Amino acid sequence: MSRLRSPYAQVLIVALTALAVGVFLVTVPTFREFFDLGVYRGAVRSWLLDGGELYDFLYQDTEYGFTYPPFAAVVLSPLALTSWPVAVALSIVVNAAAVVLLLRWFLVPVVRRHGGPVWLAGSLVFLAVLVFEPARDTFSFGQVNLALLALVFVDLRALTTGRRWAGVGIGLAAAIKLTPAVFIGYLIVTRQYRAAATAIATAAGATLLAALVAPSTSAQFWSATLWDTDRVGRLEYVSNQSLRGVVARLDLPPAWWPAAVALVLACWFLRVRLLRDDRRAAPDHAAGFAATGIVACLISPVTWVHHLVWLLPALFLLADAAVRDRSGRRLGVLAAVYVVLSSSVVWLWWSGGSGLLAAIGSNTYVWISIGLLLAVPFREPTAAVSPPKLLTERH
Repeated sequence: MSRLRSPYAQVLIVALTALAVGVFLVTVPTFREFFDLGVYRGAVRSWLLDGGELYDFLYQDTEYGFTYPPFAAVVLSPLALTSWPVAVALSIVVNAAAVVLLLRWFLVPVVRRHGGPVWLAGSLVFLAVLVFEPARDTFSFGQVNLALLALVFVDLRALTTGRRWAGVGIGLAAAIKLTPAVFIGYLIVTRQYRAAATAIATAAGATLLAALVAPSTSAQFWSATLWDTDRVGRLEYVSNQSLRGVVARLDLPPAWWPAAVALVLACWFLRVRLLRDDRRAAPDHAAGFAATGIVACLISPVTWVHHLVWLLPALFLLADAAVRDRSGRRLGVLAAVYVVLSSSVVWLWWSGGSGLLAAIGSNTYVWISIGLLLAVPFREPTAAVSPPKLLTERH
């Protein structure tokens, strides 16, 4: 351990790891060519510069076009004025910054608690995140999910530090992409009514702003585009790692999906309420937000693999708990989960498949998500006290 305290040894470790990760990323995973970024940029350019309809745009003669609410197009509108290299650079910087924020919130307090070198641990975990399939696909597609994850978890910090503006991040994220609205449900269930009202007001205000800027586009989205599920792709496609994707791939009766959603929501409700009804008890918001992110992935009709970056907070909290308890077995299990989630194993069934192995393998990330929902470590209920300064300060 003394050798690891040498700056030269630390630099060497990070350099060699970065080299290995770089070689892996260049040679093994499929490069997505910033496809989704191209959709965003192409759609807003067509809309703002060419006078086309936002939701009529299709990218490079494919069937894929813009699927987010109009406020997302307003937020992304600067892309219309950028060149392609600048747009790619901005996407990489934004996603990298989101990862750094997550590490600052979840990793740094743990490393400091144990007296380890922060920059070394942060660098190695940052590289590990780049290997994590949902994150590397988010970078490779030029997706927005890491940015939305960071935006939502700004509200976690706001809640745990008693900020009056808590809820703004969730509201903005929900106005950009509808899925984060499930966090408003979390705020209501845990009786964070002020934050819930702030989130609802923020989402409504952002949506109204988009309607004022582009009334016809907003009308088209809310009346037609939102309900056109064919725009987002085939539900049975193996990348759709949601409960709806499982039902489609297993060719189960459609009623199985709402039943599975209800079961997951019931489990989530019991977990975030800690099987208690004590108004004086302080909710464990860090674990609650992590569990809610998992639920958002499970209950959404479409959860592409890159959407599973919402699992990262649960993985961070589980790693923190295992280190705190000095549980080598749990660390080993968590490492195995990370390897599987980085392996692209579900793509072995990209063209479909039948039988027990296909049922298990093609839905691997869904089964892991359910397991993480059940495993997220909630701290014991405590009387309400002044909020901690650090997100991962656990009792």
